[in-house]
Amino acid sequence: MSSAAGPDPSEAPEERRFLRSAGERPPLSISPDMGRAELSSNATTSLVQRRKQAWGRQSWLEQIWNTGAVCQSTAEAAALERELLEDYRFGRQQLVELCGHASAVAVTKAFPLPALSRKQRTVLVVCGPEQNGAVGLVCARHLRVFEYEPTIFYPTRSLDLLHRDLTTQCEKMDIPFLSYLPAEVQLINEAYGLVVDAVLGPGVEPGEVGGPCTRALATLKLLSIPLVSLDIPSGWDAETGSDSEDGLRPDVLVSLAAPKRCAGRFSGRHHFVAGRFVPDDVRRKFALRLPGYTGTDCVAAL
Repeated sequence: MSSAAGPDPSEAPEERRFLRSAGERPPLSISPDMGRAELSSNATTSLVQRRKQAWGRQSWLEQIWNTGAVCQSTAEAAALERELLEDYRFGRQQLVELCGHASAVAVTKAFPLPALSRKQRTVLVVCGPEQNGAVGLVCARHLRVFEYEPTIFYPTRSLDLLHRDLTTQCEKMDIPFLSYLPAEVQLINEAYGLVVDAVLGPGVEPGEVGGPCTRALATLKLLSIPLVSLDIPSGWDAETGSDSEDGLRPDVLVSLAAPKRCAGRFSGRHHFVAGRFVPDDVRRKFALRLPGYTGTDCVAAL
């Protein structure tokens, strides 16, 4: 967020949670063990160091960038969605629900509830006004069902009926909505165990969604707690991954339907694909050779 001073959190009842646990909750660190979350006295420093090390290496996905077997271009992703909507008669709300549920399941796999203390179960879900934001709202609702403690920051609310319905569902489930993000990043680090980035999807530029979302992205870049991005890290070019160096560096990426080409630049700890709902004929048509799904899982680790 910009350095301009916002409202005093101590004067806003819905923001007092930021101050309530200040100084009491160590940040959540990601252990070398896949998906296990543990507390560490130097969690902030070690997490930042691991991010820098990971982003200095070439990911396996980047190594097979040119094969066309995993990643989709923006045009291919749009064509796949049209196929589902028009030929297979999926509804838009149905696709958003499937993606949001799978995104929440991916969070549970990366940060399993039994490995978290009660204070670490708090999740901040930051939503934008486009389709990725709708997926984030569904993700937050399912995280509540899975007994996490989500809070939503949705600064630029869409007037779209689907967004309004999903917002109502979250409100009815007593999921709190923040009226603003604190300018002090450390308050967020201390109040939450992790953050879900559902601000921008493929083809959506930061300038298209307004100042509040742009400022929220600037804040997310500074966090020391784990960050989970849905579909693509917000602000990245979906094709080239430009802005991956100076933009968000998520610890977890959840690709929806199939990874976008920019995923080749992702070198975080966990990458999941949430696309089990894509029919086999559509996978073959778009030459998607992705890892198989285990049992009844709706996500697969890449």
